[in-house]
Amino acid sequence: MLHLIFQPPIDMAILERINTGDDVVFLENSVLRTLQKGRLNDALTRLLDGGNRLCVLADDIEVRGIVADELVKGIEVIDYSELVRLTVKNPVIQSWS
Repeated sequence: MLHLIFQPPIDMAILERINTGDDVVFLENSVLRTLQKGRLNDALTRLLDGGNRLCVLADDIEVRGIVADELVKGIEVIDYSELVRLTVKNPVIQSWS
């Protein structure tokens, strides 16, 4: 399953619905919650350790002045073509906004 998370705050209930192997893309203002110094660092690290792929769009972090080194370790920076590949790969998509 592909989870598209758009807006903060990201509720822990959303993160708890992500199953092992799911792909997650943080979009728009939700990328602000993927910072290493953020309160979700531990929860996001657990998802990464559990076999999930967590991503942010390059354009979304760039427009907010975030560089990849500031993200939780293991979160991937992707472009729109990779987002399209993820939507093709995952027959089920859940949007959280």
